[in-house]
Amino acid sequence: MTTPSTASDAMKSIGIVQEGTSVLTEPTRPFELPREATEAREIVAALHAAADRAATVHTFSKGMGVAAPQIGVGRRVAIVRPADGDAIALLNPVVVEESSDTDEQFEGCLSFFDVRGKVPRPRTLRVRHQDFDGTCQTTIFTNGLARLVAHEVDHLDGVLYVARMVPGSSTISVAEYKGTGQNWWYSPRSGA
Repeated sequence: MTTPSTASDAMKSIGIVQEGTSVLTEPTRPFELPREATEAREIVAALHAAADRAATVHTFSKGMGVAAPQIGVGRRVAIVRPADGDAIALLNPVVVEESSDTDEQFEGCLSFFDVRGKVPRPRTLRVRHQDFDGTCQTTIFTNGLARLVAHEVDHLDGVLYVARMVPGSSTISVAEYKGTGQNWWYSPRSGA
């Protein structure tokens, strides 16, 4: 077996679908829960396995996420693994509210991992999602976790982060990116 020559090649070699594949730009199909709970659990397990494989080829100091399209499955589910804390499975997530308070930080994507881009994101997201038994809940995510969740929900809507970048800006190569190994930084909110 040959050694992957780029970061994207490394992700492709562990089964992450790469940019240019149609499943990454198509909206996903929601689950009918609890009827499709078994299928949902199988996909969540496959997402965790993909995240485990990705962690063997790269250190994710900011946390990471994997959406079903990135493993070739057009269903509405993603996982997020915060830098600290437990993994979160998002079944049928929908952003129901986002803060007007935003910030712009660099993001990467397992599906085109050779570059990074600065993406403005809301600092707070309110997301409605379901449990395997079909119960709906709403969770509020802030700062870095809101960024990770927004990135994954975008995947489920067929949107890649480059579409969220400020018009006229461009990605930079991993070699140029100086934030490797550093957490995102957030200034205190005004009035806080």
